[in-house]
Amino acid sequence: MTRYQHLANLLAQRIEQGFYREGEKLPSVRRLSQEHGVSISTVQQSYQLLEQQRLITAQPRSGYFVAPQQLQAPVPPMSRPIQRPVEITQWEQVLSMLNVRDDKDVITFGGGSPDMEQPGLKPLWREFSKVIRHDSGDILKYDALTGQRELREQIARLMLGAGSMVTADDVVITSGCHNALSLALLAVCEPGDIIAVESPTYYGTMQLLRGLGFKAIEIPTDPVNGISVEALELALEQWPVKGVILVPNCNNPLGFIMPDKRKRAVLALAQSHDIVIFEDDIYGDLATDYPRPQTIHSMDIDGRVMLCSSFTKTIAPGLRIGWIIPGRNYDRLLQKKYAVSGTNVPSTQMAVSAFIREGYYHRHVRRMRQIYQRNMEIYTGWLREYFPCGICVTRPKGGFMLWVELPAQVDMVCVSRQLCRLKIHVAPGSLFSASGKYRNCLRINCALPPIEKHRQVMVKLGEAVKMAME
Repeated sequence: MTRYQHLANLLAQRIEQGFYREGEKLPSVRRLSQEHGVSISTVQQSYQLLEQQRLITAQPRSGYFVAPQQLQAPVPPMSRPIQRPVEITQWEQVLSMLNVRDDKDVITFGGGSPDMEQPGLKPLWREFSKVIRHDSGDILKYDALTGQRELREQIARLMLGAGSMVTADDVVITSGCHNALSLALLAVCEPGDIIAVESPTYYGTMQLLRGLGFKAIEIPTDPVNGISVEALELALEQWPVKGVILVPNCNNPLGFIMPDKRKRAVLALAQSHDIVIFEDDIYGDLATDYPRPQTIHSMDIDGRVMLCSSFTKTIAPGLRIGWIIPGRNYDRLLQKKYAVSGTNVPSTQMAVSAFIREGYYHRHVRRMRQIYQRNMEIYTGWLREYFPCGICVTRPKGGFMLWVELPAQVDMVCVSRQLCRLKIHVAPGSLFSASGKYRNCLRINCALPPIEKHRQVMVKLGEAVKMAME
């Protein structure tokens, strides 16, 4: 967290606690600079952030004042899904979402793409050019089945930050995290098997289970602490569950970071019932606080955690570079990879490997964490301003997704159809459930920069929700 963000959080807490009252003038920029030992520009940035959050207002030649306070929306409660294995639906809605990706006239609030317009990606283009100029022969050859060794070495180094002690020989390169997860499931499961998932969970994971012939059992999940260990244990006692898919760090769509104590409890449960944990860590490097949270894999001693990740959310989805650390299922995983997807593209691996090696990756990710945190604060302010009372909003600890729970009478599936006519595409909550629950919820992609065009979309979205409530 930067100095200006830390100062802004401190001032926000004081406002919420009543230390500074509504309409009261705040200390001058110079005074705050002296009191906290920071530069004037740091204080100015803090005040700008608080303005964006609608906590303060600036009056020319007078200073900054506490704005009329709007109550902060509560966090959604623990989910209550159907706790039995079900066939997965919602494919048609997911397909319609995928089909609008290439339509430049559509504003895709429901998508999952990161911000790829930042200058931190420019060095990657230079590395691509170098690879094409100097390694033209190698990039046209078959790749090793496990992927480029140098990239696997760099990934092993990155995983140290998450507490996972691995070598290049433990890592297998895949075509994105989706491919990694599918190979992991194929390596240890058979069609008809039951897989436990968080509820709500990423719609791509749901459709992956459907495509491979698995059934899903949704487990109640808390938007602050993650999956209910008690509910998972009950499911394991009642049903022949083969494994559990978890996104414990910067969860999609809820944004929580599962506490280490709960991670250990889930791992102990998996050990006692002899099931596999499929850990999706795709957002882990985008955690707001540093150091980044540990993986469940880092706590594993018997190789039952299959860790999947990629550079899709941290760099760009078009790279199609992911990886898996399969543990004790390494040999079966490699055979499935050969049978299903074969080898990967050498050129992108070589460019990304150099991007990490030269230090560009860490700088880029550090910058993106700050941008996404600021974006989510602004979008949360817009939700308070433009949406009706009675909504619940998550408090993500990283990533760039917001989950919004609306009053029960709002059907976001119907609202989303209306918004499509306005060239606005959102992700209704029903996509994130095997049985179509959460119709009164939606997920918002805060990687979209908070510019005027997107503010206007939030205004229209709020109006559509208000109409649905009438």
